Amino acid sequence: MTDEKGNPLPDLNELEYVHGEIYANVWRTDRIVRISPRTGKLLGWIDLRGLMDKSQLADSDSVLNGIAYDAKRDRLFVTGKLWPKLFEIKLVHHETPR
Repeated sequence: MTDEKGNPLPDLNELEYVHGEIYANVWRTDRIVRISPRTGKLLGWIDLRGLMDKSQLADSDSVLNGIAYDAKRDRLFVTGKLWPKLFEIKLVHHETPR
């Protein structure tokens, strides 16, 4: 798996299949990568910076690390290692300027 510049994208974990895409947490970041299961190529990013107030976290290991999809109700949840909260999120797609 590589990013948009062709650089290796290491430390993917917590995979979830959502609407025909694979979502994978990028370890130690507040981002989730969207991957095509057909081609293995990067489709985009989900930026969750600012979702969790860092002052509420126990230590630097308390990072985004959980994705769950409820297909029956079409709901997406995220949480983190040692996070005191679980978030239900709705994705908003917007175009990236070129």
